[in-house]
Amino acid sequence: MKALWVVGDIHGAYDKVRALLLRAGLIDFGGQWTGGDAHLVFLGDYVDRGPNGVGVIRLIRGLEGQARSAGGQVSALLGNHEVMFLAALVFKQGDPHDRLGFREYWLENGGQPRDADQIEPAELGWLAERPAMLRVGDWLLVHADSMVYLKMGGTIDDVNASVRAVLAHANPDDWGVFLNAFTERFAFVLGGGDTKARRMLGTFGGQRIVHGHTPVYVLLDEHLHGPTLGAGAPIPYAGRLCLAVDSGMAYREDAGFIVRLDPDGLADVVTFPSGTPVY
Repeated sequence: MKALWVVGDIHGAYDKVRALLLRAGLIDFGGQWTGGDAHLVFLGDYVDRGPNGVGVIRLIRGLEGQARSAGGQVSALLGNHEVMFLAALVFKQGDPHDRLGFREYWLENGGQPRDADQIEPAELGWLAERPAMLRVGDWLLVHADSMVYLKMGGTIDDVNASVRAVLAHANPDDWGVFLNAFTERFAFVLGGGDTKARRMLGTFGGQRIVHGHTPVYVLLDEHLHGPTLGAGAPIPYAGRLCLAVDSGMAYREDAGFIVRLDPDGLADVVTFPSGTPVY
């Protein structure tokens, strides 16, 4: 089986994600793919909060082609912050005074004007075409710990097509409804969380869900009430049906990890150099 690596929310932490990919042997010091036939999946939220979201996008887009040439694969999912970012730009011309509030919402959630100034049209098109979900073997990969996906369709292809359709048309009502649902979190830790996880898996396939969106320390503090080890660690929960991998790398100096998954679960964790290894 090809190695499956997963990266949670980056939020503009360009230098940190490069360091993590280098430590994992997936890129070299020049940022070129060295992962061979591995499959590397990014779970969304490339922009906002951190200083270089456009740099993150350009890194991932470059790795897509390099990995393909080497027999590997790089996949990048859509995060809710990409939708916020796109909305701020898509509706800017028709709503210059931001009466719809999309730009204000983006800025309030960490939007970086520098990213908006530097992004190229082709990169915006790439963001709008990101799939919302993906299945690799027994793993169902999504950005958010939310039930939004079940509202968008009954198969992975249907969900991805529905999301692309929303982003392809400048209908503010559709964008607003989608954004509100996409921002929801904690679906699998609240009452009946494991039942909801089984419903997701029964609909879309797979044996386990891996997601970002909710930083691991937030999940621990607000619901699981467990100790935070060093700079944080991936959290299996909901009867081990779910794995949370948002390391909060843009929020805390010592935070940051990426993970390797296999059919049995969590196989390896690579932490940021200043962090404390947890496995």
